[in-house]
Amino acid sequence: MTSLYAIKAFAVSGKVSDENGDGMPGVNVLVKGSNVGTTTGGDGSYSLTAPDGNATLVFSYIGYTTEEVAINNRSTLDVALVPDVQSLSEVVVVGYGTVKKSDLTGSVASIKADKLLERNVTSVGQALQGRIAGVDVAMNTAAPGKFPKVRIRGINSINSSVDPLYVVDGVVGVNANALNPNDIESLEVLKDASATAIYGARGANGVIMITTKRGTRNRSSISYEGWGSYAVPASHVDRLNAKEFMDVYNTAFANAAKYDPQGFADGKYVPNNPLDFPNLFDANGNPLYDTDWEKEVYKPAWAQNHQLNLQGGAEKSTYGLSLGMTDQNGIMLNSGLKRYSARFTMDSDVKKWLTMGGSISITRTKQIEVDDANGGLNVPRMVFEAVPILPIKFPNGTWGRNRDWPGMEGGENPVRLATERQRTNNRIETLGDIYALFKIAPGLEFRSTFGYNLINEKRNFYSGRDLAQMSADQKGIADIWSRQRSYWQTENYLTWNKEINESNRFTAMVGLSWQEQNTEEYSAQTQNFIDDFFGWHNLGVGTVRSGIGSYDDRWALNSYFARFNYTLNDKYLFTLTGRADGSSRFGANNKYAFFPSAGVAWRISEEGFLKGNTTISNLKLRASAGSTGNQEISLFQSLQFLGTQEVLLGGNRQTAISRTSFGNPDLKWEVTNQFDIGLEVGLFNNRVELTADAYYKRTNDLLLGAPIPWSTGLGSVTQNIGSVENRGLEFALNTVNVQSDNFTWNTSINWSTFQNKILKLGVNNDDIFPGPWFLGQTNILRVGLPIGTFWGYKRLGTWGTAEADEAAKYGKLPGDLKWADLNNDGVIDGKDETAIGRMYPKWTMNISNTLTFKNFDFTFDIRFVQGADIVNATKHSVEDRQSIANSMATVLNAWRPDNQNTYIAQIRHYNAGYDTHMDDWWMEDGSFIRGQNFVLGYSLPASVIDRLKLQRLRLYASAQNLFLISDYSGYDPEAETFGGQLIQNIEFFQYPKPRTFNLGLNLTF
Repeated sequence: MTSLYAIKAFAVSGKVSDENGDGMPGVNVLVKGSNVGTTTGGDGSYSLTAPDGNATLVFSYIGYTTEEVAINNRSTLDVALVPDVQSLSEVVVVGYGTVKKSDLTGSVASIKADKLLERNVTSVGQALQGRIAGVDVAMNTAAPGKFPKVRIRGINSINSSVDPLYVVDGVVGVNANALNPNDIESLEVLKDASATAIYGARGANGVIMITTKRGTRNRSSISYEGWGSYAVPASHVDRLNAKEFMDVYNTAFANAAKYDPQGFADGKYVPNNPLDFPNLFDANGNPLYDTDWEKEVYKPAWAQNHQLNLQGGAEKSTYGLSLGMTDQNGIMLNSGLKRYSARFTMDSDVKKWLTMGGSISITRTKQIEVDDANGGLNVPRMVFEAVPILPIKFPNGTWGRNRDWPGMEGGENPVRLATERQRTNNRIETLGDIYALFKIAPGLEFRSTFGYNLINEKRNFYSGRDLAQMSADQKGIADIWSRQRSYWQTENYLTWNKEINESNRFTAMVGLSWQEQNTEEYSAQTQNFIDDFFGWHNLGVGTVRSGIGSYDDRWALNSYFARFNYTLNDKYLFTLTGRADGSSRFGANNKYAFFPSAGVAWRISEEGFLKGNTTISNLKLRASAGSTGNQEISLFQSLQFLGTQEVLLGGNRQTAISRTSFGNPDLKWEVTNQFDIGLEVGLFNNRVELTADAYYKRTNDLLLGAPIPWSTGLGSVTQNIGSVENRGLEFALNTVNVQSDNFTWNTSINWSTFQNKILKLGVNNDDIFPGPWFLGQTNILRVGLPIGTFWGYKRLGTWGTAEADEAAKYGKLPGDLKWADLNNDGVIDGKDETAIGRMYPKWTMNISNTLTFKNFDFTFDIRFVQGADIVNATKHSVEDRQSIANSMATVLNAWRPDNQNTYIAQIRHYNAGYDTHMDDWWMEDGSFIRGQNFVLGYSLPASVIDRLKLQRLRLYASAQNLFLISDYSGYDPEAETFGGQLIQNIEFFQYPKPRTFNLGLNLTF
């Protein structure tokens, strides 16, 4: 057989050129009907060995028309590819179907896997950051396994979810961040009502469509993608060292004489004498230790990722199999993530009139979390507050702890916390679908699908029996929480594609669906352990049963939907969409609602006065309007409920039943009405492509708690009584700057801005403080202001000695904080709080450049976020409490008689008349410029690839978060630690982002 193949084998080579005659690198060249193929080199040349001289070669490249050329026994075969203007044949995924990009009337952005996965990431949200205009992705923590916040075109709600809807291979409502990003083939973001109304009650916050990789017909391939990374702390926050700590400590006690003279005279403020602590100080009173807790907790960390893909098929069937493994260690001691994934797809033409297929994926993750308990004395907080004069461990093996220096707030050292307190989050998710496609007649198809998503989660937690301020009082805490969630859907729809003639066609689709989700969860907690040996592995060892609970729920959705697309003369495009949804979440009087939309577009470039224009290759104007809903509220709010509570009767604890809600049978959807106008421009054969959108969204019937008399026993009832608006602009620019035989340079820029305003809050438009409360309200919801408005005092600085008389009117002394008395009543109180900033940026931008030189490629992304503020609540603990914890080095700039122009109060004992409150000193400029991603790659040339019997071999090195330009005093201005869907840019001791360096390999057989 080998000799026979050698006789028939036929070597062919040549060059692939573009419309200007320049060589095209990266063109796929495949022998039709086989898996023999290669890619062109930097100058467009290729060479391969075909089975015989009569074979046909297929040349394909994104943005160009695919060409099939017979070899006809020619040893040299040169090919020129023709641009596929505006990628007219490129198909994008929309709800319940696909559509040519040229025929879109809505605002839809698409990104393919090669661009999405340029960064080494572990979640979809990370990969999406900065990629698409109008899609804001905030990566608020670097903790492995934590997901980013994704927002599309602003904030539409207050009490309902503001997360986008994810649809994975048609399965609706998937947590896409739990997917393996390497399984993704393409991702589409549906932004306006014309695109999202097909998802009706779940489309108000935008829709992200994810299509995963499947098999390929008449060829097979095996590919491996792997990378290893080394992450290091990217920033540093100065804290007091041992000597500085002792100086500040002694000053704090000495200054107590000024701020609490009576207490000082009574001996209330007596500092520790170093000579009484020979285990911490030498005979001269100098500290024996100078521990840098930041370096002890945040350490370099390794990660690795491996992905194996098998894709193939015959003429009538295809298959795909992928296996993935991720092992990521966090820079915070003992934190990490492990994920294993497997995915299988199958598609088969069973009959000429029937195609069947499906997919199944299983993902198992294990996240080790050590930065929990935000607000308490947790690991990231104790990095700052642990006293530097203490060691990690004393020579006798005991842990150093703040209580070893009496008078400190008694937190543990952070190394011990990361060792003896852990939360392990386990998750197994099975996601799949099966479908049958019936080809009833030419252009007429019926598709029936069944999708499912099964999730099993289990959280194990143990906090050691000797951890002060955490679990020492309980002698250890162990708990286990588990949840099983099952979701299924069945969707059935009929599609009619009719081509009237070459320039007139329509697509009509009508369908119905049912969705249901069931959840069951339970938890158990015990305390009082004799030692830490068992941890969570045996709750029965704990002698105090402190909590047992269980819960289950169900919701269902029934829907009917339709869409009609019409193309007239290849110039005028029309789309009508409607969906009726019925949800179990809403009141008996409003179970169903209808969500319509309409979109129109004019392909001006197809008009006679522009067609064939050498400058303007594409020009399209589009507009859309419509309504979408939001059903993502807590379950059963429309119903009346009874609850239990403990009461004392006759000196004994008894269980009582009381009303917990009144319910509201009129409860209905929040409805977002949106108008969008867009312009798409392509110049010079689309070497320059610009997309611009302007939109206005108004959400009515916001679900809010309407106050009711306390005599009812409750404080509020949920009603549809609010309104909010979002308006914004989006621009996306893609250019081919240089394209020659050996060098190409492409640039992508996206820019967006949005403005949000609250229009109505209940019957009386009363202010709402959504929290978190942190020594004062941190943000406010007020009519006329945007969601995410920071709230607090305005700090003017500190009172100077020349202002002693004025300060006395407020009960203050020189050196105290000076806040603005906005109402001039001589009292600083809640009436002096005001709007001081905004959580969300005024605009964001991402600039990406890709350069190729021969077989080398270089890509870099730079991200801009401007106009946002951030509350650094960390300042409360590390600038305001010098006598009970360590401090940031900024306290060295505190008020002194010779340093009065400062915003930091004079150092003093915490109990000596110190004020601390949410104000604009805590709030800082959150704008930044980040070096998001830098990648340098090298692909082996075609001649070498052929000899190695490979299709592709690429090596690359990359760096992420390479630089950060910011005025923020904390680790990173993109942070949020309190949780909550409306909360952004409020941090209280964050998990800092690392700078990551990667080495990777892409290999295809």
